[in-house]
Amino acid sequence: MDFTKLQPQAVWRHFAMLCRIPRASHHEGAVREAICEWARGRGLGVVIDEIGNLVLSKLATPGYEDRPGVVLQGHLDMVCQKNAGSTHDFLHDPVKVELRDGWLVADDTTLGGDNGIGVALALAVLESDEIAHPALEVLLTVDEESGMSGAHGVRADALQGRLLINIDTEDWGEFYLGCAGGADVVVDAAVESCVAPPGLQALRIVVDGLKGGHSGVDIHLQRGNAIKLLLRTLEGLSSAGLSFHLAALNGGSARNALPREAQALILASDDCMTALQQAVMAVETEIGDELAGVDDGFRLRVVPETVAPQRVLGDDDCCRILSALGIAPHGVRRMSTRVPGVVETSCNLGVVNVSPDRLQATLMVRSLLDSGTRNLAGEIISLFALAGFEAQATGHYPGWAPNPDSGLLALFQSVYRREFGGEAAVKVIHAGLECGILGATWPDMDMISFGPDIRGAHAPGERVEIDSVARAWHLLVAVLAAIPSPSGASGRVA
Repeated sequence: MDFTKLQPQAVWRHFAMLCRIPRASHHEGAVREAICEWARGRGLGVVIDEIGNLVLSKLATPGYEDRPGVVLQGHLDMVCQKNAGSTHDFLHDPVKVELRDGWLVADDTTLGGDNGIGVALALAVLESDEIAHPALEVLLTVDEESGMSGAHGVRADALQGRLLINIDTEDWGEFYLGCAGGADVVVDAAVESCVAPPGLQALRIVVDGLKGGHSGVDIHLQRGNAIKLLLRTLEGLSSAGLSFHLAALNGGSARNALPREAQALILASDDCMTALQQAVMAVETEIGDELAGVDDGFRLRVVPETVAPQRVLGDDDCCRILSALGIAPHGVRRMSTRVPGVVETSCNLGVVNVSPDRLQATLMVRSLLDSGTRNLAGEIISLFALAGFEAQATGHYPGWAPNPDSGLLALFQSVYRREFGGEAAVKVIHAGLECGILGATWPDMDMISFGPDIRGAHAPGERVEIDSVARAWHLLVAVLAAIPSPSGASGRVA
């Protein structure tokens, strides 16, 4: 891919670097060092904190010294998802991208536009000697996608700026002023196995072809959850009177991505093969009808295995696991009555790994209300306790409460109106932005979030629209130049 033909060139040059260097969560060291080397070469301030977050700084341009400092904020890591059959190694391979109909696309993997584009925009601002701006800090956190430990670990003395622009949302022409908080519910329990009965056929039941997507932004779209559909298939076999032994069940690979693929390894007798195939086909037809127009790529297959497992789950534990996972919540729990059209509380059954001796599962709960997160997480913990499995809530992060009187919002609206001749929408997003955590550390910091058009974040096929990146760049540059001095707005951005 030749990024040099894309505009603005500085933004795409930095994004090309991010595509070349792997940056999975907890593996951001290489990309951070590359950015540090570049920043030191330009004489920028460089600080790496004990968590691994990076803060870059640049003095105000002449005439802007008295204006409130600005923090541009994003995260270094990306969600690593790939299609079945892809040999891509997210720890070593560059992301392969191509230009298609005005969009930059990664077909078999996630692109990393979330949040690579935001990082690239911030670095391009630091690079320019022509942009007027107050004192700048760029905060690039680690581990946003797998727990937000980076944002949690930012020290209160790390930033001096009073205004924070988060560049981590995915709809151009919309300004975000609030987001959901959340927590993970993690199940990790030992179970009893037994020796696999002899003379049985090993089969793998596979669900794939689903779109997947972001577990917050896309949770309301009614897309299929591969884990849930696989559990439903196994329940269909039991309802048809077909006996089987479960040796393994695996699905999903990220807590914050809708599971696209899942599979179960089972043992069944040869004389029930025809009935089993027919039962699976019936479930496939039923689910396919339900997902028509939403997840048309859905597939449900039975694949014979040449090597039978030596151990399977005990019947009691198998029943308890399938029942608990089968009724575990997934999807929208409640729509907001305060912000019409926005999901208030949801749950994503994101990752499940069952072996003959262990159950592991992660469910991600999100809510605009901290009480909503706490209550739904408590329900899930109680559910698994009734089934005899211990679960715990971890990684809680707060939501970001909207401030409709934000001076930074008023400035963005004014500049957007002047530069683009229209009105931007003001939104609250059902996803976890780091603004909630950072706002708890700096409650007086004025914050806003915006970004270009990104589609399919957290799933293979993720894409970003080229022209919207140019518009986002234009807006960011114009806003920085328009930040008033305190004397010009009674000490408040307006």
